[in-house]
Amino acid sequence: MGILEGAEPYFHDGGDTGVLLCHGFTGTPQSLRGWAEHLATAGYTVRLPLLPGHGTTWQDMNRTTWPDWYGSVEAELVQLSARCSSVAVAGLSMGGCLALRLAIDHPDAVDGLVLVNPAVRLEHPLLVALPVLHRVVPSFPGIASDIKRPGVSELAYDRTPLRALASSLRMYADTREKLKAVTQPVLLFRSAVDHVVPASSSRLILDSISSTQAEEVICQDSYHVATLDNDAPMIFERSAGFLAALAALAAPSAAESTPPASAGGPR
Repeated sequence: MGILEGAEPYFHDGGDTGVLLCHGFTGTPQSLRGWAEHLATAGYTVRLPLLPGHGTTWQDMNRTTWPDWYGSVEAELVQLSARCSSVAVAGLSMGGCLALRLAIDHPDAVDGLVLVNPAVRLEHPLLVALPVLHRVVPSFPGIASDIKRPGVSELAYDRTPLRALASSLRMYADTREKLKAVTQPVLLFRSAVDHVVPASSSRLILDSISSTQAEEVICQDSYHVATLDNDAPMIFERSAGFLAALAALAAPSAAESTPPASAGGPR
């Protein structure tokens, strides 16, 4: 089966500052497309890949695991960091966890993180039984389109593939143990009302990372998919400013590494 219409990845070659955007569990680049286009218009180099198993059928996703999703964004990071002098990684929900993993594993390649309702912890009574349940039940009803704004929907699966969900929980648990290794500047957006990821997930991240610069911004008028919701323009503007600050920090380093021009000929 081909990729669903609207689920296509998005790539834009702009300036020397790059941003890698990671979409969420069962979602597609559609949830971040407006954000990506805003950053591209602002002059940044943008990469927004479609994660393996996403954008086709939930059955496809049940045949993938978190190393597949992580491997795809890791490959994009390697290429982006070779092209740009500074790179930020941004993510929504599970994409936030992928962004954190990249910062942990590639500290020299990731200069900053922008996280929107990042998931490193979920709270639901059924999750306790998931290690056994996913072996006998393939899916549950979907979790997509938690959006406050009327008339807006997220392009995502209408079923939650349980084998894939069990794998995502393993990624969350492993990432939680390594959050102290995150030292990059962090801009974290959290919705005041989120029906998918609990506020405790963001709190755990902010309490565990070692970053000296970490700011939390509350989205008062959005639910989980805040990048498609009422606070999206604010997220887009604030993140563009964050990228500009990262670029300004990288510029002196680049200048210092460039040999000074000769002041004149031999005397």
